[in-house]
Amino acid sequence: MSESTSAKAGDAFREAAAIMARLRGPGGCPWDREQTFDSIKPHTLEETYEVFDAIDRRAWGELRDELGDLLLQVLFYGQMAEDEGHFNIDDVVRGLSAKLVRRHPHIFGDVVAETAGDVIQTWDAVKQKEREGKLAKDDGLLGDVPRFVPALVEARKLGSKAAKVGFDWPDASGLLDKVQEEIAEVREEMTTAPNAELLEEEIGDLYFVLTNLSRHLHVDPEQALKKANTKFRRRFRAMEEMAGDGFAALPLDEKDALWNKAKLKEKSL
Repeated sequence: MSESTSAKAGDAFREAAAIMARLRGPGGCPWDREQTFDSIKPHTLEETYEVFDAIDRRAWGELRDELGDLLLQVLFYGQMAEDEGHFNIDDVVRGLSAKLVRRHPHIFGDVVAETAGDVIQTWDAVKQKEREGKLAKDDGLLGDVPRFVPALVEARKLGSKAAKVGFDWPDASGLLDKVQEEIAEVREEMTTAPNAELLEEEIGDLYFVLTNLSRHLHVDPEQALKKANTKFRRRFRAMEEMAGDGFAALPLDEKDALWNKAKLKEKSL
């Protein structure tokens, strides 16, 4: 980014922050003034997923707008924090800048990092130093893995964290065996007198192992499932179009036949 472009971005950010301050200020927007940290949280989550959706669809114009909506959430939190005397948006941006410089000593200092792996090691080392001096927690090594993220993300982070101290499957083939073991346990729970809690536990174990298999194969499980969802939508819609208005009334074997046709049609394109 050139110096002039950076300056323009800074001006645009300051303008957006000033608009938010006015919306929240005396005589501002009644809705904006009524919002709290808790009331804005659902909007933040929704805007985050809309960013993901725009990226998945490579909808660059929409992505620009969705990133603006996501930035609005940051401005909202920053202004509410200032209103309550906690901090302001300047503190947020300056803290981020300081962190970026601190965690990239190979760019802003004299540390050498020639590969992406070197960078990750440096980043982790700086994070560890940052933790020093903070109040110790009794949650152990996994204590800093957030519990509030989506379950697939949490599972991946837990597996990755445990792997750093050698508690991990040695390779993906061992994980495939574990997947089969977990499937057998789910099957066993299905064939005996079903216990809802035990069945939930076994399915949870299966998800956890699949997530760690994804980690070993360098696949993001959230993105993999999202793409599978998109594929299912596409093929299901193709089935509906081939069957017409009578789709819902078709017997399952005919629906399966349409599904196979939809798959073959995709592969022939």
